[in-house]
Amino acid sequence: MGSAGLPLMLLLLAGALARILGSEGGKETPAHFLFQHKVECRFFNGTRRVRFLNRDFYDRQEMDCYDSDLGKFEAVTPLAQPDVDQWNSDKAFMQYQKTGVDRFCRHNYEILQRASVVGRRAKPTVSISPTKLDPTSPNTILLCIVRGFYPVEIKVRWLKNGRPEEEGVAFGEELQNGDWTYQLQVMLETQPQWGDVYACQVEHASLEAPITVQWEPRSSNSAKSKLWTGIVAAVIGVIFFAMGLSLYLKSKKAIPIQPPAVCLKENVFWKMKSNTLYEG
Repeated sequence: MGSAGLPLMLLLLAGALARILGSEGGKETPAHFLFQHKVECRFFNGTRRVRFLNRDFYDRQEMDCYDSDLGKFEAVTPLAQPDVDQWNSDKAFMQYQKTGVDRFCRHNYEILQRASVVGRRAKPTVSISPTKLDPTSPNTILLCIVRGFYPVEIKVRWLKNGRPEEEGVAFGEELQNGDWTYQLQVMLETQPQWGDVYACQVEHASLEAPITVQWEPRSSNSAKSKLWTGIVAAVIGVIFFAMGLSLYLKSKKAIPIQPPAVCLKENVFWKMKSNTLYEG
């Protein structure tokens, strides 16, 4: 906080605390009590979205809270309502609270970043996992899984046969791994055909060149159908050929072998001629 804002804030909190303690039906002030003032910064995706919370507690019970998403104070207990109304009506004080997102949160984030993780880079690992949600559906779900990258800014896209694929693409949220690194999943729902080549391409500050991981379908449904049709046709053809060959061989065995007609005539002629010469 600035040098002018801190005394003002402490003065307002002291007045609020005095009113709360004095409104307890004439009871004596307890010998020991705990008053806490907490300022929270909640970061989403680095400093892209920041939520600033300014909260007051008395004996572990929250009394009031300023929420930057709402842009005003809210009373958590009825005793804090008069002070909340007064603070919300003070334009200068409320303007000071609204600057907390940049003045306190983003400012301290940059200081901590420079002190601890400045220039830090973690290269991502990329893998593709195919799955089918419905065995009867021709659609296949391809998951591009990107792990272990830092900073959070990253670009992931799907390619089909070298061209960007946008239809059927769904992006998940960047998830923190607890070690300053992130992971991300990008889904593609498609109908892979034989010969198609899919690729997940990742661009990141830690990489000198994009990472590209490819995936090819082993066999599509149409290719499997054509393959089985060809196999069945070949088997039927072999069966018919074997049956025809068997019938042909059986018919050849059933036909009796007779001498040619010309030979029979020559034998008869020779016998007649022999008889004639014998008789003469």
